[in-house]
Amino acid sequence: MSELRFDPVLREWVIVATSRQERPLLPEDVCPFCPGSGRVPDSYDVLIYPNDFPSLSIPPPEITAEVGKMREVRKALGVCDVVLYSPKHDLTFADLAITQIEKIVKLWKKRFKELARMKEIKYVFIFENKGEVIGVTMPHPHGQIYAFPFIPPRPRRELTSSRRYWKTKKKCLFCEIVEDEKRDGKRLIIENSSFISFIPFYAKYPYEVHIYSKRHIQTLLQFTKGEEKDLAHILKVITKKYDNLFGFSFPYMMVFHQAPVDDKDYSYYHFHIEFYPPYRAKDKLKFRASCETGAGTFINDTSPEEKAEEMRRAKGEE
Repeated sequence: MSELRFDPVLREWVIVATSRQERPLLPEDVCPFCPGSGRVPDSYDVLIYPNDFPSLSIPPPEITAEVGKMREVRKALGVCDVVLYSPKHDLTFADLAITQIEKIVKLWKKRFKELARMKEIKYVFIFENKGEVIGVTMPHPHGQIYAFPFIPPRPRRELTSSRRYWKTKKKCLFCEIVEDEKRDGKRLIIENSSFISFIPFYAKYPYEVHIYSKRHIQTLLQFTKGEEKDLAHILKVITKKYDNLFGFSFPYMMVFHQAPVDDKDYSYYHFHIEFYPPYRAKDKLKFRASCETGAGTFINDTSPEEKAEEMRRAKGEE
């Protein structure tokens, strides 16, 4: 069973997908993403693989819940993709060659374009969960893409605040943030011709790195070939720095924030990527506990300035 149920208090959709309970947990003897498994081509480089346990699908399953006055339900319409980064099982994103990451960037862009053309889709969300502590059930190097029939709450809040700033200041909120971080300099990590990375002044997680395009663009579809290469480069460096912080493969959530694909004007928005790693020290996790979850207010136990300095010192390239 999979369906969308509306929360009338927070005014947001919740996906109820009971089939995901059947997901296998870290199989040791067989990997469906490895060549020879019979589930993927015997030879591939990068690949879009349909999620075996999708929470959204086209066509969606029929609704099973009883609809009522306070029980609004919709079909779980959408797409859930797995993005296979490599046929090699024992690599992580940080281990990939920059040329391989470039291929992934091009695949993200291609799939984004395909999903954006679907009239049912309003938002395309590219992300990666890395590490058992994050809840990863398949160790093979991969990310995911969810195509939603609505704009999710976090991007919607960003759109609201950036639209308000655009209307009142006649400037891009995100461009202003980038310029302020550059002027201050204390939280910058690295930059190249097309992208800049930093731990924001208001970081919620200790090692929360944001990557912004220097050019004011809204989605991957606007990338030049040079920007594709530069994104591959900066992603490689940041993920390698993470691994070298404490000498182990660093878990994280990597999320892409882009403009919706519902044909409206989002020229005030700005493409960026955010990383949410769960560690606050080598042997300490940052838990999203009651204050963060129940009150919605994050407590960062560390200084963004100090953590940015640690990230700058960490080796970023082999």
